Amino acid sequence: MKLLQAAALLAFALIPFNAHAQTYPALKQGEWIAKDFRFHTGDVMPELRIAYTTVGEPTGQPVLILHGTGGTGGNMLTPAFAGQLFGPGQPLDASKYYIILPDAVGHGRSSKPSDGLKTKFPKYNSEDMVDAQYRLVTEGLSIRRLRLVLGQSMGGMHTWVWGVKYPDAMDALAPMASQPTPMASRNWMLRRLMIETIRSDPDYKDGNYTTQPRSMKLASIFYGTATSGGTLAYQKLAPTSAQADKLVDERLAAPFRVDANDYIYAWESSRDYNPSAGLERITATVLAINAADDERNPPETGITEQALKRVKNGRLHLIPASDETRGHGTTGTARFYAKEVGELLRTAPQRAM
Repeated sequence: MKLLQAAALLAFALIPFNAHAQTYPALKQGEWIAKDFRFHTGDVMPELRIAYTTVGEPTGQPVLILHGTGGTGGNMLTPAFAGQLFGPGQPLDASKYYIILPDAVGHGRSSKPSDGLKTKFPKYNSEDMVDAQYRLVTEGLSIRRLRLVLGQSMGGMHTWVWGVKYPDAMDALAPMASQPTPMASRNWMLRRLMIETIRSDPDYKDGNYTTQPRSMKLASIFYGTATSGGTLAYQKLAPTSAQADKLVDERLAAPFRVDANDYIYAWESSRDYNPSAGLERITATVLAINAADDERNPPETGITEQALKRVKNGRLHLIPASDETRGHGTTGTARFYAKEVGELLRTAPQRAM
């Protein structure tokens, strides 16, 4: 397991799926260097490395898939997600689409603090990460317009930013497990508490540690358990304290090889996320996909529905809660919305270049 991936995978840990042979074309990996990349802070990196994975051929219609916090593009290549979308006859059939899965800034094989700069690495936010993705797509891959941008969790937030900041860059948007509203409330409070727990660990040493802070694993498991998994699913999986203890013991025993600076940077990147001021600028067809039991984006607030009223051609697909859904992690299972994504691609107008 590579750096940062352990935390991201917790959101998918309870997702049920049947293992099966990969039915889509072999993946390819690449890296591209963005020269003189300017961050929102004014810092400039002479060379910013952006790693990516592709499925399909460049002759297909381009689709951008964006991962969640702590993950990588490769994390999306699961039987429950890619296995339901990328195969023959499926909504994102890779014989017809060119699927691009970048590692966001600070994640995976892309440039990140643990490469050597540690806390001297520029502070990045959601817009910086999207700017890097945009440069990869337009400069690195020479793509003028994407058929679809689809993202999960942090990737869903980035999808909203794409629509606001680069409204002519795609035909359709499918932001999942996210809201086009400020990072706030319990979602940010728990992120902040997780970050403060790590920073206050004596082992952290202001980011100049020689061993990873011991509190980081426990803080990550606590946050993941509190904000993903689904109420009904947990009740089914752990109806007694003994069964609940078994789940906790398994998580505590699992490998956790994560760099603390990478981890803090990644979670702090969402602090100022807020695309709400620019929703009227979105011109793509929008299908927002959320789960009714999403702990981080609770639908009972009504704020997503209110925000969507300001999007010219947007609608919400709300997945009903059940003991089969997994709260914030529900959208890791594409069977809950594959039909809707297929319909989006059939009906969203292909705009002229």
